[in-house]
Amino acid sequence: MTARGQWLTVLGVVVALALGLVAATHFLGDEIFQVEVGTKAPPFTAKTLDAAASARGLDAYKGQVVLLNVWATWCPPCRQEMPSMEALYKDFAPRGFKIVAVSIDEAKDAPKVRDFVKEFGITFDVLHDPAGAIQKTYMTTGVPENFLVGADGVIRKKSYVQDWNSETNRALIARLLDEAGAPPAASATIKPTTPTPPPPRDAEEPSDAFGDTAVTTGVRR
Repeated sequence: MTARGQWLTVLGVVVALALGLVAATHFLGDEIFQVEVGTKAPPFTAKTLDAAASARGLDAYKGQVVLLNVWATWCPPCRQEMPSMEALYKDFAPRGFKIVAVSIDEAKDAPKVRDFVKEFGITFDVLHDPAGAIQKTYMTTGVPENFLVGADGVIRKKSYVQDWNSETNRALIARLLDEAGAPPAASATIKPTTPTPPPPRDAEEPSDAFGDTAVTTGVRR
C-alpha cells in the first residue's frame, strides 16, 4: 500500500470513529453523559408564573450558588420540604444565594402551582415546566429531586427530600458562597434561625456534608 493509501485508510478510520461518537451521543446520550455530583449542570428552560410568562433558564443564574429543585404540587414530600427551603433562602438570599423550584405539573394545573406558592409563602423563584423536559435533561427518577450548583456551574450535591435548613446544609451553602466570594451577611449564620422538622426516618438516608449523593427515594406519578 502506498503512503497515500495509508493516509486515506487512517482518515477513513478517524471519520468512522467520529460518526460513531455522534451517533452514540444522539442515541445513548443519557448513558454517556450522566448528571452527577462533579459534572456541569445542564441548561434547561422553564416558564415564569406571572401573567406574561417568559422563558428562564439556568443561564439566568450564571455565577451564583443555586439550589435547583424539581417538584410537583401533588407530591407530599415536596410539601414537606418547601418550608425548610424557604427558611434557608430567607437567611442566605442577602449573600446572593438562589433557589429555583421547577414544577412539572401539567399545563392545566398552573393555578395549583400559583396557589401552592401563596400557601407556603414562597419568595424564591418558582418556574413551570408542564412538558417535564427538565426531568429528561436532569435524568430525575422522582420528585422532589435537588441539585445544588456552585458558582462555577458544577453540581456539588444531588439529593431527594431534605431538611434544607439543617445545620449541615446551611454550612454547605455558606461554604459554597464563601468559595464564590459572596459578601458576608449577619443573618446567614450556621445555626438555623427557623428550625424545620426533619423528614420521616424512612424518607431520607444520611449523606455526607459535601459532594455525595443522598440515597433517598422521591415520589413517582
